[in-house]
Amino acid sequence: MLKSKSLLFIVFSLTLFIQCSKENKFSIEKGRVGALTNESSIGDLNIVFENDSIVSHLNNKDSDTDNNMFTSGNDEYIIYSKNGDKLLEISAETPNDLTSKIKSIQIFNSNYKTNEGISLKSTFKDINEHYLINKVEATLTSATLFIDELDATISIDKKDLGLNIFSREEISIEQIPDNAKIKYLIIWFN
Repeated sequence: MLKSKSLLFIVFSLTLFIQCSKENKFSIEKGRVGALTNESSIGDLNIVFENDSIVSHLNNKDSDTDNNMFTSGNDEYIIYSKNGDKLLEISAETPNDLTSKIKSIQIFNSNYKTNEGISLKSTFKDINEHYLINKVEATLTSATLFIDELDATISIDKKDLGLNIFSREEISIEQIPDNAKIKYLIIWFN
């Protein structure tokens, strides 16, 4: 009887551990996206995403593009699932350095969620109900919400706001409709 209780406990514990690790794989918190934290380095990507595909776009310091105003100056690493779905786009703080910390992570997959359930499928109403929006800034094509609690920026397309797409007029929280959808979600690590 004792052996069956022990075996049942072990099976239950493993099931709980596996379920928690699956949930953590897609969690978003301040300083954390899945298994990556603000202490993770670019070199850790090969370990964390060993079953996924990593495509890197490295900033070439020796190229003639150094003076090109359209280059980002960042190394970018795009993570694809084994099914080919784009999951994340990760930028490094320091180009061409595997020991560099991560600067930011843009989320592309709706499985990634905050503790409050916010994901790419969420609406402005969901965000506004669960997080303090510290600032709203207008860009040419979107409204960017700054959420200090997550060190996140969330962009909403101006089309969803009923505004002229290329205007730079200020946008207030009150102007954003509840059903406006998330265009971009970026977690900042620095």
